[in-house]
Amino acid sequence: MSDIKNVPLPDIGDFDEVEVIEILVSIGDTVAEDDGIITLESDKASMEIPAPSAGIISEIKVSLGDKIKQGDIILSIESEEKDAEVIEEVVNTKPKSMPVVVPDIGDFDEVEVIEILVNVGDELSEEDGIITLESDKASMEIPTPLAGIVLDIKVALGDKIKLGDLILNIESTGASTPTRSPAEQTPTPVTAPTHTTPTQKPTPKTFDQSVSNMPKGTSHASPSIRKLARELGVDLSNVSGTGQKGRVLEDDLKGYVKQIMLSGGTGGALPKTPVIDFSKFGETETLALSRINKLSGKHLTACWLNIPHVTQFDEVNIDKMEVYRQAQKAAGVKLTPLVFIMKGVVQALQIHPRFNASLDESGEHLILKKYFNLGIAMDTPNGLVVPVIRDVEQKSLQELATELAEISAKARDGKLKPADMQGAGFTISSLGGIGGTQFTPIVNAPEVAILGVSRSFNKPIWNGENFTPELTLPLALSYDHRVIDGAQGGRFMAQLNTILREADYD
Repeated sequence: MSDIKNVPLPDIGDFDEVEVIEILVSIGDTVAEDDGIITLESDKASMEIPAPSAGIISEIKVSLGDKIKQGDIILSIESEEKDAEVIEEVVNTKPKSMPVVVPDIGDFDEVEVIEILVNVGDELSEEDGIITLESDKASMEIPTPLAGIVLDIKVALGDKIKLGDLILNIESTGASTPTRSPAEQTPTPVTAPTHTTPTQKPTPKTFDQSVSNMPKGTSHASPSIRKLARELGVDLSNVSGTGQKGRVLEDDLKGYVKQIMLSGGTGGALPKTPVIDFSKFGETETLALSRINKLSGKHLTACWLNIPHVTQFDEVNIDKMEVYRQAQKAAGVKLTPLVFIMKGVVQALQIHPRFNASLDESGEHLILKKYFNLGIAMDTPNGLVVPVIRDVEQKSLQELATELAEISAKARDGKLKPADMQGAGFTISSLGGIGGTQFTPIVNAPEVAILGVSRSFNKPIWNGENFTPELTLPLALSYDHRVIDGAQGGRFMAQLNTILREADYD
């Protein structure tokens, strides 16, 4: 006599509805008490729901992508009196438990667990990944040294672990499992399933075919990977996962993004630079990058890989500007060359609005900005930052000088707020106070152009009779060649040259 029990979703905490991201069983599977049956995901975590009792799966009531809440029926389990002895034997068989510990992972005292790649009840092959660790230098996936079934997991996300610490216990697959006679292998479902086909031979932990043949829009990934994918604008259904059950790992996602940036999805990936132990050549010292270094490094790498750069160079005679600046200095008003350049750039942007723009998300439309906010790249003890000076066209040279001094002090002291570095339409990077003759600045996406300014110098110019010195300012304009062509870049530089050379400062 069969006993059919419906399995509802139990209390899983303070969630109204959660999404089904994985179905761990198929109709006809034999499950033991506490075997995983489905995996759910909220905006905070993923969780596996266990079977409340042993039996045979007779019907599955949910599908991938369903939103379910407490009390909703997940599936039905059939227990038969003739099978009770066999099921009892399966449940009560004591597994051969083998510990899996942290192996030698190099010169690290403790490393953080950033991802757990398995669940209790998962069947693993030798060398399958079980957890991902992250040090201050790299992330690494730890494999299982033997095949078997995961009995329990002894670590949690965020734990700091070291060599020899216990990760999990695994049941060796060398243990035998009771089998059924052919007549007993195919249970008779109570109702015909509507979304999956019963298997002819039930096998514990066999996955629903809808999992292995995932439709577009579904994927297996941890909440942290899903969040990263959203930030990068990646549809996870396009990413092939190499983790357990096709789960998308961080390396899978990053590899996909690199491939897209390099080849537009046509293949290829960035070659890796060699890893060298420099200490074998002599004494070394390792310094941690600052938070600003790390953030700006990632951003500039993305800008360089995504934007086809062109850089044009020019030199401007700023004798007239310097005469006016020195006269103001004598009168007690200190003005740096940068404020003159800012005013000149805005005048050029008003004439050439294409340089004060951004591509939209599709890359097929240009968003022209009617405001004139300039990002000013600044060197600080912690790294490069780019605060924004707003409404430059509405401010005098002296007002700009005062605001620059104030925001420079905030940048040096590390007191800039996120709002202070947002909203620029064009960036100026000036090395005039440091030196150098020219450099090629990287466009600060989503902007489409950036002006590099080097240190001015006296240049001898032949006037037809003799050489005369001219105070010369080197400029470098980098721009996104998808938006701006060479002729437009040349016209902008010529316009800026004229403005700075001939402006009426009286």
